[in-house]
Amino acid sequence: MSYNVAIVGATGAVGQQMIKMLEKSSLPVKTLKLLASKRSVGKTFLFKDQTIAVEETTENSFDGVDIALFSAGGKTSEKFAPYAVKAGAVVIDNTSHYRQNPNVPLIVPEVNAHALKNHKGIIACPNCSTIQMMMALEPIRQEWGLERIIVSTYQAVSGAGAKAIEETQKQLKQVLNEETPVKEVGATILPSGGDKKHYPIAFNALPQIDLFTDNDYTYEEMKMTKETKKIMEDETIKVSATCVRIPVLTAHSESVYIETKEIADINAVKQAISDFPGTILEDDPSEQIYPQAINAVGKTETFVGRIRKDLDVDNGIHMWVVSDNLLKGAAWNSVQIAESLHQQGLVHATKELLFELI
Repeated sequence: MSYNVAIVGATGAVGQQMIKMLEKSSLPVKTLKLLASKRSVGKTFLFKDQTIAVEETTENSFDGVDIALFSAGGKTSEKFAPYAVKAGAVVIDNTSHYRQNPNVPLIVPEVNAHALKNHKGIIACPNCSTIQMMMALEPIRQEWGLERIIVSTYQAVSGAGAKAIEETQKQLKQVLNEETPVKEVGATILPSGGDKKHYPIAFNALPQIDLFTDNDYTYEEMKMTKETKKIMEDETIKVSATCVRIPVLTAHSESVYIETKEIADINAVKQAISDFPGTILEDDPSEQIYPQAINAVGKTETFVGRIRKDLDVDNGIHMWVVSDNLLKGAAWNSVQIAESLHQQGLVHATKELLFELI
């Protein structure tokens, strides 16, 4: 069986990677429809040597579509995903809009593909930072359990979109060419496009990703907390995050501290991570081997290293986790979800359940 697939937000950074990931995927694609806003209509992209023109996303865009991959912002998903489901498509949403909806499975295929059987037409792809952390921690959780997670992220600017990349590159050039002092370069996007103030990212680190919530954590930090509990199906895990934007273009890095329920041998932990599908162990301090952002770009795996016991807490473990945020953190994870739906025979119309969902 082959499928008619649509990508909503096809001209964006993640949408472009979705096209590339579908080319490499085992998912049998019969046709591919590229959808975006009205201003992108007519742009063309190649998919398996076929030139495909971008169409405007409308309520009627999903007739005949079996799988719709969404990555065009939460408001677009909120507006158009129900129309896709009503037309008979299964939606895989890469925005935050449906992630905490109790009727929507939140999926990292290597971790909880079993939850797909409960889908009602929409499946959510987790936050990019959450995904790579789940990849590193799931093999540990399976063997020794997890009590606590404290994570500090070092996130690439591509997580804020193509315009953030362009602004970062412009700032860096201005400062390096001694055209503008770093504190005076123009900033219109970071740390959050919707907030009152914007700061330079060039030669800087911004401890704010997204807006602040009432508890002084940002929405990005709360996403990591809530999504971890939902994916791992355990509300008792203690999770705390500090999310920081740094002037790296692609690939997020994370310093992760965990406390396991049972004391784990560190070599066994390394072996469990090495054996887990989709993770690559890079951990040899004597040879200075550890994950680096520049080495993860363009790769679908999650890289884990600097794994070591805490010096004061018997069940404490530290590690360093790196992954391409546009691939495993978004496009590739979405395509993997589609592959899992195909493998489990779960690509089917659920329009009669639409109103349970929304």
